[in-house]
Amino acid sequence: MLLLGCTSDVKEFEQQVFRYNEFRNITSLDPAFARNPQNIWPIQQLFNGLVQLDDSLNIQPEIADAWKISTDGKTYTFSLREDVYFHNSIVFGSDKTRAVTAEDFVFSFDRLKDEKTGSPGGWVLQNVKQYTAIDKHTLQIELKQAFPAFLGLLTMRYCAVVPHEGVEYYKEDFRANPIGTGPFQFKKWEEDVKLVLRKNKRYFEKDSLGQQLPYLEAIAIRFLPDIQSEFMLFTQGKFDFLNSLDTSYKDDLLTPQGELQEKYQEHIRMEKGPYLNTEYIGFYLEADNKAVQSRKIRKAMNIGFDRKKMILFLRNTIGFPAFQGFIPEGLPGHGDQNLNEYNPKMAQALVQGFIEEHNEQPKIRLATDVNYLDICEYLQRAYQNIGIEVTIDLMPTATLRQAKSSGNLESFRASWIADYPDAENYLSLFNSKNFSPSGPNYTHFTSAEFNELYQETMTVSNPEERIGLYKKMDRLMMSQYPIIPLYYDQAIRFTRKNVQGLEMNAINLLNLKKVRKTTKR
Repeated sequence: MLLLGCTSDVKEFEQQVFRYNEFRNITSLDPAFARNPQNIWPIQQLFNGLVQLDDSLNIQPEIADAWKISTDGKTYTFSLREDVYFHNSIVFGSDKTRAVTAEDFVFSFDRLKDEKTGSPGGWVLQNVKQYTAIDKHTLQIELKQAFPAFLGLLTMRYCAVVPHEGVEYYKEDFRANPIGTGPFQFKKWEEDVKLVLRKNKRYFEKDSLGQQLPYLEAIAIRFLPDIQSEFMLFTQGKFDFLNSLDTSYKDDLLTPQGELQEKYQEHIRMEKGPYLNTEYIGFYLEADNKAVQSRKIRKAMNIGFDRKKMILFLRNTIGFPAFQGFIPEGLPGHGDQNLNEYNPKMAQALVQGFIEEHNEQPKIRLATDVNYLDICEYLQRAYQNIGIEVTIDLMPTATLRQAKSSGNLESFRASWIADYPDAENYLSLFNSKNFSPSGPNYTHFTSAEFNELYQETMTVSNPEERIGLYKKMDRLMMSQYPIIPLYYDQAIRFTRKNVQGLEMNAINLLNLKKVRKTTKR
């Protein structure tokens, strides 16, 4: 009977373990290195910051339960909860833990900015003049200039709180010995094999009924590099969650219309939603090529291919045709006007006008990596039909990234995923102060009117008024066609039907504190 009881307990525990695979692997569990999804997802479970995003991308309290913003928009004063404790650890001595204070955030921010840390997230605080612990539970942050999107920046896990004892004890090995305050705490990491997190039994957040979070007992992450094996184990019920949609199994899982195949519908749930990522073609406007410099040709390339067919045939309808500018669906500021409807006759007329003006056929080189070769070949064929000769330069991703930043490409395939949920993040790519290589303005687009509107948005605290300016700026930029928006991405997730409470969000954040598992698979 004792043996049966133990077996029953083990099964019950296993049923409350959330399992998924990370084929890209994890390089660090230190929030200072939360630069990509594979690192951010486990860090999200381990750490907390001052504020957080809900699934609708609204800013909500986290360790800060309240805050005030000065009338000039430069000073933020946060009141901290008094019931937040770091995970139990030997670094705290015999007490095993301690409460979080404002000084912990001062330490964490200092560490994030310190070049010796090597964090890629120091830019998050580049507009911060100073931060001060007013008292044990009050933190004040003063900005160099008003920046309405600042709270959104603070939701990034770069800004999570860490204890100085843990960093001083583990030093560089803090990456593999994380100590946070989150709903789950570190248990074991066998690199390239498995990562295990366990429930934090003294976590401070509760659900709407007053029940303590999280519901799950543990999270188990495998690191299988073979995507086919990941898919097979998911369909067998060995993983609870699948976030990738690889071409190797796309047609087995989805119909041509993008629906879940009937054979999987009993046990698997598919969810799709906007993802703050815009895929686009960029033109380097200072390139020594008359076709690139020609607004006529850039417009012809914007309206000279069918985005709807591209999404249908190459993406299984995953994504939205990018007709409304650069700001993606799901983000306030997304346009409400069609700026580049497919019009091959007008495109041909524009190309003919260029030929008559310059007495030469327009020729452009388009750089891409292998992941987007099919889309670029689709564009190549479409542009040939309207009279533009496109040569595709295939190169490694790292080489493409470096050449794009250095201004060595006439045109390039690129994407922009939101760092924080504010349209300013997208429009910053067209501010003249952000010319690459020192900033993200890879096209070297410049407009005095755009720059003035950009600065104006920094002083506008009313969200509706600021959104109106964002839309105006997006239309202004698109009137010059420095880019070709291809499509606004969609997040797509597959879960076993016994998983409840895993909600979609437009930044594709994996938030597991409200997830439950039932016995049904």
